[in-house]
Order: sequence, then structure tokens, then C-alpha cells
Amino acid sequence: MVLQILEITAPVFLLALIGYVWRRRGLPFDIPFVTRLSMQVSTPALIFSVLSRIEIDPTVFRDLALASLVAYAAIGVASAAVVAGAGLARRTYLAPFIFGNTGNVGLPLAFFAYGETGLAYAMVVFAVMATLSFTIGLWMVTGDGSPAEALKQPIFHGSWLAILFALQGWRLPDFAHETLSLLGQISIPVMLITLGVAVAQLDVRDMGRALWISLAKVGLCALAGAATAGAFALDHVATGALILQVIMPVAVTSYFLAARYDAEPDAVAGLVVVSTLVSVAALPLALAALL
Repeated sequence: MVLQILEITAPVFLLALIGYVWRRRGLPFDIPFVTRLSMQVSTPALIFSVLSRIEIDPTVFRDLALASLVAYAAIGVASAAVVAGAGLARRTYLAPFIFGNTGNVGLPLAFFAYGETGLAYAMVVFAVMATLSFTIGLWMVTGDGSPAEALKQPIFHGSWLAILFALQGWRLPDFAHETLSLLGQISIPVMLITLGVAVAQLDVRDMGRALWISLAKVGLCALAGAATAGAFALDHVATGALILQVIMPVAVTSYFLAARYDAEPDAVAGLVVVSTLVSVAALPLALAALL
């Protein structure tokens, strides 16, 4: 079991370590460009190429999408109570508490743990999280969010088109599918290396606060994910994908939003770094319980 968990988690953290060392050596890395390439091109291509040809009962997709919505709603309510009870600023801490790094870390981890089926399930959760993040999450930080923001995201369109193709049994010509598949293959290593680069250039502020928030986030999200998976009677792989996705560390995008809208970016940077370090221990433990 220990060897199996190491085989799953080692590629994730080693690729992130490459990015970390790259940045620490002072080598150039254009995070905005690489992030845009990943989020607008390679990740939508990955989602479409995998989901459009995966053979999964449509009801599983439906149940997992609904379970993801319910899980994030439960996490949102509990997180709001924790943030209010601790006297933390909602604009700064609520969105990072709820939304995790389901793209950079969650998709690769689900793939290494459960194969292509696990990756497909994780993509469903990722699509739900991304839609909520670009609407409700944006409103939490700025006070101004719109469903139109989610509709502008290629990830959203790649997801629903892929599910439509899968449900209808449609197929792209082989050359088109292979092109999208090849383009999507760059997504996972690029996202992990970018995570390492981003973590390397962030400063940790208020280590104690960042640590207890990171631990509370993992525990709260794990409980919500497990309870929701049980309520919807999800199968073993779907349950694992859901729980792994909701317990992901704070996303680097949370820092970018905080910096853009002046919502205490230094504090959010600390959360990103510390929660990522906590995940080095938390994710293997979660896999040990789930596999």
C-alpha cells in the first residue's frame, strides 16, 4: 500500500518540485502566459478528448455533478461559519477555504490513482468547481460576479460538449481527436510545474493562521465529500475522485484574484504555500483511506 501511494503521489510532487527549483534558480517562467495556455487551450482539449470517448453510464455523470454541487454547497456553509466565527475577513479567506487546486493537482492525482476513468470523474468535479469559482467565488472576492463569467471559460464549453458527444455516441474524425489528445497531454505536466514555480515565488505570512486554516480546510472538505458521496451512493472510483478533488490545497488562482482585487494577497499567498505543504502529508493519507 505504501509503495502504491508513493507511485501515485511522487509524480505529482516531483513535477511541482521541478517548477520550484526552476524558479529558485532564477530561470525565466511566464506564469500568466503558461496559465492562459493551460486554462484556455490544453486543459479544455484534455477534458474533451477524455470525456467524449469515455464509456460511463450517463447517470453516473449526473449523480457526480449533483453530488459535487451539494458538496461545495455544504463546504461553503461550513466555511462561512468558520470564517465568521474566527473573525476572518470574508473577501480574503472564504473563497480559498472553499475552492481548491482541482486542476493543477486534482486532475493528475485522480489520473495516477484511478486511471482514465478516475480522470474523467475528476474532470466533472473540476468543471463544477470552475463554474462556481468564476461566478460565486468571484463575487466573494470582488462583490461582483456573473454567470456570464463562467460562460466565457473554454473549460466550461469543453466539458458540456464532451459530455454531449459521449451521450450521443458522436466521434470526431481521428485526426481531430488525436490533435486534441496530443494538445491535452501537455496540460498535466505544465500545470504541476507551474504550481511549483508559483509556490517558489510566494512569501508566507502568519504561518500559524495559515496552518490551522489549511488543516481545517482538509478536515471540513473531507467530511463534506465523504458524506455527499455516501448520500448519492457513488461508486468507489467516483467517491475517491470527489473526495480527492474537494480536499485539494488552496489554488494559486486564489492568490491572483486577491492580488488583483487587493484582498490581502500576502495572507492568501501564505495559505497557498502552507496548504500545499500540508497536502504533501494529507493526500497520501487520503489515498490510504480511499484505495
